[in-house]
Order: sequence, then C-alpha cells, then structure tokens
Amino acid sequence: MTLVLENVSRHFGGLAAVADVSMSVPQGSITGLIGPNGAGKTTVVNLITGVLALSGGSIALDGVDIGAEPPHRVARRGISRTFQNIRLLPEATALENIMIGFHRHETVSLAQQILGLPRSRAETRALREKARAILARFGMEEFAALPAGGLAYGHQRRLEMMRAVASDPRVLILDEPVAGMNDVEAFQMGSIFTSLVEDGMALLLIEHNVRFVSDLCRKVYVLDSGRMIASGAPDEVMRDAVVRTAYLGTV
Repeated sequence: MTLVLENVSRHFGGLAAVADVSMSVPQGSITGLIGPNGAGKTTVVNLITGVLALSGGSIALDGVDIGAEPPHRVARRGISRTFQNIRLLPEATALENIMIGFHRHETVSLAQQILGLPRSRAETRALREKARAILARFGMEEFAALPAGGLAYGHQRRLEMMRAVASDPRVLILDEPVAGMNDVEAFQMGSIFTSLVEDGMALLLIEHNVRFVSDLCRKVYVLDSGRMIASGAPDEVMRDAVVRTAYLGTV
C-alpha cells in the first residue's frame, strides 16, 4: 500500500502555495516531510486529506485516484491525521476521546445506540476495550477516566494521536507530533511510531525536530516556498547544501 502524490499543485489566486510536488509514502515505513515555516507542508496535508482541492496533479492510494474526494471519503479510505493545534473534547475523558476515533468502524445504528439494544452494548464494550489497549500502548492507561482538558500538554498530544490511531488508518499523517516534548518523551513517541509501522501502517511525519526525523525516517522530503528542493535518505538530505541553507540556516 502506497500513497503517491504526482506533480501536486495548489494556487490561491496568483500565488502558488504548492507547485509540482511529487512524493510517496509506502506501507511499513516512516516518511519525513520537513521545511521552514511557510514552506507548504500543511497545504500538502490538506490536499491529501481533501480539505483543499487540487489545482493540478494527482493523489492516489493503492493506485486509486483520491484527489477529488471530500475529507469524509478520504478518511473512510484509511487516511487519518493529527493537528499542530490540539483538537480534543476537553470535558470528555481520555477514554471517550479515543472512542470518537472508532466512528468509521461502528456497525450499529444511532437508533440501536439510543435504545441500548444488546448488539449496541456489546459493540460499545468491545470498543471500550480497544480504547484501553491503545491507552496502554501509549503508556497512559492510568489517565483513562480523567477529563482530557485537565491533562498535561504532552499527554494531550499523545491523546490526539491515540484518537487518530483508533480509526485504524492505513496512512497516518503526524503534524508536529513531538512539538513541546523533551528528549525522553520524544524518544518514547518514536518507539511507538516504529511499532505502528511494524504493524503495517504508513506514517508521514511532519516535524521540525531534525534529529527526530533523521532517527526515524527511511526517506525525507524537503519543501521550501512550496517546491520540493530535495529528497532521499536522511543523512544525504541533511548534507545537501541547498537544504542546509533553506532549512537549517547554514552552508
């Protein structure tokens, strides 16, 4: 399974926010997308997830063109994302926030849920256990019953990732997942991401922490001013003079 972008572009009036961007995100690997602020990374994510319409090019998942599909259909195909700004239900518990991510896998109707029919109760119990397993995987099972809004920042970021994982995505897009985390927390997250790809998931990692990207990613793409300026193995990309000037600020 591979997510493929070919010559993807997005224009806002006369401004090219993204121009002729091509990249692939294969199954069972972590692919990095880096670049300075304003490089077009979030625009690329919004194009992949159907939030923005393409001005040109194509996006395909397993050879199926998804470039014209709306966000809800893209999500049903198995593409999920996190956000730079945390988007949780603060009054709901950690467990309840994760269970929201199961919505595309629910098989009972709203009427069955309202009436509390046996099939609905059984499915709710099963999903609750799956949510607890995800909490355990991320090392947060003791926070299950606590309101999300009262958790520490780092735990809230983990919780948003867990909600995305709950949708059982084929492709998971992580937008600045370790922003604000210390080295120990980032290392723990890296171990979890590695376990997700070992399960067959494809991860697209957008991150400013260059060392974190280098340690985890098999391949890295670099955007600057909406254009792809480099791609390749992390060590190779980080040695590129153009990348060092545009992104790292050195030559």
